[in-house]
Amino acid sequence: MQLLIVTGMSGSGKSCVMDVMEDIGYYCIDNIPPKLIQKFVELCRQSEMELNKIAVAVDIRSGDMFTEILHSWQKLKEDKDVEVKVLFIEARDEVLIKRYKETRRKHPLDEKFNGNMHEAIKYEWTQLAQLREIADYYIETSDMSSAQLKEHIRATFLENTTDSLVIKVMSFGFKYGVSTESDLVFDVRCLPNPYYIEELRNHTGCESCVRDYVMSFDQSKELFSKLKDLIDYLIPLYIHEGKSQLVIAFGCTGGKHRSITFAELMAKHLTENGYRVQKYHRDITNDMKF
Repeated sequence: MQLLIVTGMSGSGKSCVMDVMEDIGYYCIDNIPPKLIQKFVELCRQSEMELNKIAVAVDIRSGDMFTEILHSWQKLKEDKDVEVKVLFIEARDEVLIKRYKETRRKHPLDEKFNGNMHEAIKYEWTQLAQLREIADYYIETSDMSSAQLKEHIRATFLENTTDSLVIKVMSFGFKYGVSTESDLVFDVRCLPNPYYIEELRNHTGCESCVRDYVMSFDQSKELFSKLKDLIDYLIPLYIHEGKSQLVIAFGCTGGKHRSITFAELMAKHLTENGYRVQKYHRDITNDMKF
């Protein structure tokens, strides 16, 4: 099991980091009391879910309990079944102050220091000093945009950058409404319709008989080839921009034959190229008459 403890200065970007960790497949929990980290790890071991990658955020919001973090870290280090790492996020004092002013949010220690943010930050540094010393990773975010921070996290913790994007390939029928969740929508109603072949009418594009019929036409083969080239070109651009999910939808009249055929073939192509792919045929169980 891999455990990443994310900590650091308030306002430095920990929430942004945790969002990315979740996107790339880590099971994440924010602001966990340090005393509970070991218990949480044990619960993850016992879970029926395969929780092999965990990220927990721990910071000054834990109050007096924060001092327990070093003890928890030491105990976890002794566990041979857990690979524990610490990520420390920081930024310059003036940058932290500026960020709080821009967002109009209170520092977690605002009440303790009667609104004196300089003193709050100074105190937080002293509390975090030992954690910074044991950290395996450091990120200084003063001159980073959120997009740059996300890219840095992906580059650090992803073995394969294609894993940062989950691609959902779906089919739908236009008669039931256009898919509103989609990023890319392709209309394949221009292709010959298997519905008018009686022996294919009650089958779907999940079956080879329908797929073979749809793809027996030159226009089907050419359209799929061109869409495949377009999608292969677009995906790296989406990854570069930090997109975590891409929904590609294929629509035909009823969502049973042509759209499913193209969705099945595209999902297979993308999976073979190493992407994380999910399939969803929205209207496959709707009325067969269309």
